[in-house]
Amino acid sequence: MSRNIVRKQIHLAAHFPGVNNTTVWADPASKSQIDFSSFLHLAHTAERGRFDFFFLAEGLRLREHRGRIHDLDVVGRPDTLTVLEALAGATTRLGLAGTINTTFNEPYELAKQFATLDHLSDGRAAWNLVTSSDAFTGENFRRGGFLEHSQRYVRAAEVVDVVRELWDGWSARGPEIDRGAGIFAPDGDIASFDIHTTQFDIAGRFEVPRSPQGHPVLLQAGDSDEGREFGAAKADAIFSRHGTLEEGRAFYTDVKNRLAKYGRSWDELKILPAATFVLGDTEAEAHERARQIRLQQVGPQTAIAFLEQVWGKDLSSYDPDGPLPEVDPEDNVTITRGRVRHAKDPLAVARQWKEKADAENLSIRELVIEVTARQQFIGTPQQVADEIDLYVQTDASDGFILVPHLTPGGLDEFVDRVVPLLQERGSFRTEYDSTTLRGHLGLRDPHAVTEGARAS
Repeated sequence: MSRNIVRKQIHLAAHFPGVNNTTVWADPASKSQIDFSSFLHLAHTAERGRFDFFFLAEGLRLREHRGRIHDLDVVGRPDTLTVLEALAGATTRLGLAGTINTTFNEPYELAKQFATLDHLSDGRAAWNLVTSSDAFTGENFRRGGFLEHSQRYVRAAEVVDVVRELWDGWSARGPEIDRGAGIFAPDGDIASFDIHTTQFDIAGRFEVPRSPQGHPVLLQAGDSDEGREFGAAKADAIFSRHGTLEEGRAFYTDVKNRLAKYGRSWDELKILPAATFVLGDTEAEAHERARQIRLQQVGPQTAIAFLEQVWGKDLSSYDPDGPLPEVDPEDNVTITRGRVRHAKDPLAVARQWKEKADAENLSIRELVIEVTARQQFIGTPQQVADEIDLYVQTDASDGFILVPHLTPGGLDEFVDRVVPLLQERGSFRTEYDSTTLRGHLGLRDPHAVTEGARAS
């Protein structure tokens, strides 16, 4: 393929697998989920591969299934910002993205925490905004679980607006406000705030100057119409769940077409689906590896537990290698607490699953493997590179957040075998050409337009 063709650049991020059903726990190569060495290994691999950023999810409460702690959670859940702050000193260019909830945290503390991370990393911080209406999780917090589902994005939008106002309270850095020199700025350079919304009544002055990238990158995940609208209005990048080429293109076009009403262009929002990958020396080998990995990810007990989340009852007497239950689900969405799947309409979900299982002659375990599968790239390194490039060049995504199945070494093979092929075709950087995460993603400084206009 000619190097003279200008190609859309692929954006890649590395997701630390953490506590979820994509990780293969029994593999001898699987290591600790909480030792700093594991976080460090994945971050160093991602930076070696010239990835845009390292992505860390967060859970706010240990999940329970049928009154017992969910198996995947017993490993523990370290604090997101603490881990990212430690990684800021152990990396030089890699972006650092953390998932922090807008429902149970206050704007001032959020603004200060992420502004601090942005300074510690010299402009590489990102905040993945998530919401919650889960009363079970809310019991950990002063707010409790009272926030109605319909109010999640109302509060989230106000949180973002308030946090941005705090970040923007400091004027542009100049000789008289050197963030490294310890020089006190005159009062006029630090605006006071007095904010009153449906959610907040706060006043004061913000403590942290602007970072080199203006303010942290904002990521968002949400597929409802409300979530898509929120992403188009507020986010710099969307962590999407649409895996197939057709679904990806439809989502990409829908969300990006919403940007104009907010005065934004297509380039001001990146679409980055989650994806897994399995490599092999041949296509057949890769598919066999993928099959074995999925069997390890969804063991017999996991398959039954997942089915129980929909049926709302104890199904331990059923054979995971046998057919689905003939009985209908019960109205009991609390059988799993902290992360309830398909709670809105279990009867409709059960009906769809039965139809699929009957049509394809699937057992319980085989069905769960099918319905829980993420977007996967499976094949030789060349085939995987070709497919990833196809998604990006045809506007099904702007790149991918890769979720390896092993911690912490699951990304190594991708960086060693796929990244060089993407670089050869001119679709992926060979060196970092920016020091900030906004620069990596091709996003403008949020103050560039307003301050340019003010200067003129």
